[in-house]
Parts: sequence; C-alpha cells; structure tokens
Amino acid sequence: MKTMVKAINIHKSFNGREVLAGVDLEVADGEVLCILGPSGGGKSTLLRCLNHLETVDDGVVWIDGSVIGYELRGETLRELPPRKVRQQQREIGMVFQHFNLFPHLTALQNVIEGPVTVRKESRAAATARGVELLEAVGLGDRGAAYPSQLSGGQKQRVAIARALAMQPKVMLFDEPTSALDPELVGEVLDVMRRLALAGTTMIVVTHEIAFARDVADRVAIMVDGSIREIGNPDDVLSNPQDPRVRSFLNRVLN
Repeated sequence: MKTMVKAINIHKSFNGREVLAGVDLEVADGEVLCILGPSGGGKSTLLRCLNHLETVDDGVVWIDGSVIGYELRGETLRELPPRKVRQQQREIGMVFQHFNLFPHLTALQNVIEGPVTVRKESRAAATARGVELLEAVGLGDRGAAYPSQLSGGQKQRVAIARALAMQPKVMLFDEPTSALDPELVGEVLDVMRRLALAGTTMIVVTHEIAFARDVADRVAIMVDGSIREIGNPDDVLSNPQDPRVRSFLNRVLN
C-alpha cells in the first residue's frame, strides 16, 4: 500500500527540553492512526512538525513522497522559502483544539475562503463544494450562520469542512473534541467516523479511547517524546507490553 506520511528520527526541543526524541512514523494512504498518551508526551508537537508549523531540530518528514519544509540537494536538506512551504501545507488539512474560525465570516464563507484566496478557485465552484461539505458534516442549513451563532460542536464541524475544502492529502486532528462540552463530542466524532469510512488518511491525537478502538486502523502510544507502542487497537489497548504504556492505560481505562 502507498505510504502517505513518513517521518524519520524526528527531534524537537524547546528551551533545552527535548519534546520529541527521535520519532519514526509511517502512515499508509487511507489509513487512520490515533495517537494517545499522557499530557506533555509530544503528541501535538509531532502533528505540528508533520505539517511544518514547527521546524524539526533533526529528522525528515515526507508527505506523499515530498520532503516537507525542505528540499533535498544531494544529501543536504535546505529549508524552502515560506512561499513554497505554504504551497506544501495546502496539501495537509489541520483541525485544532480550538476552532479558529473567522468571526466576521459566515460558516459557508469560512469554508470557501481558502479555496478562493489560496487555490484561486472560482467563487462559484468553491461555493458549490462548500455547500456540499457543510451538508456532509450535518450543517447544510447553517451556511449563513456566523460563528457566534453556532455551538462548539457546530464550530468544530465547520472547521473540519474548511480543512476538507482545500482537498488535502492527509488530515491531522489535534484533540478536536477537547474544548467541547461532553454532549457535543459525539457529533464531531461521528463526522470523523464518516471521513474514516470514506478512506481519508487521518492522524488523530485524541483522548477518546473508545473512538480510537472503534475507528483507528492502528493506535500509537506516545510517552516522553517517543512512540512506545504502535499497532492494532485491540492489541495495544488490551495487552500493552511497555510498562509506561501499561501505566498510562491503567489510569485512563480504570
């Protein structure tokens, strides 16, 4: 199967503290990988390095065969200029903990802003696709609503539609339900389930264990900046081998 995301020996430190300690990761086209682990384990930083929102201290990330943030000249990596980095980032959808919607734009305007301004799509084509995407996330009747008129779950579903509007090759989700009230979590997870069933390549940092067990093709557990275990959800969640992973799962499952 085609590899969509590949990361080799990713290191990242902040103020002398190592947050990523040589992470290796490979995700196939159409695969859903859920990343679990204790707070401070490096999960969100890894996502931000995958789409070059954070530059790595060492290591290389490929998305669909292209090195992200750099060009390879011989055996030397040279950082790309910002314009080219932004072109690469168009291929990577990112959904954050907080929705980051433009408050002065309606839901539909938020969804079509990227395709029109970045991809230079016609407004008519972007609008038609935006309407379809809002319908797909269950908000077909809320296109004219402003963010202040939407619930948290609705805002996050608009954020997902906005990311999908750029037609990315991979979707990254950074704790997409952590800022939501408990009764709103399910509606966002339902959208993500449908994306998974449609074959979307997804890397999901989440604390939703049941979602990971149900939807993920593989689960990875990150502790202290490294992936301690990765594999089939039932195997990893029910029979972990690493003592730090067992300790983490005992706390969250019991």
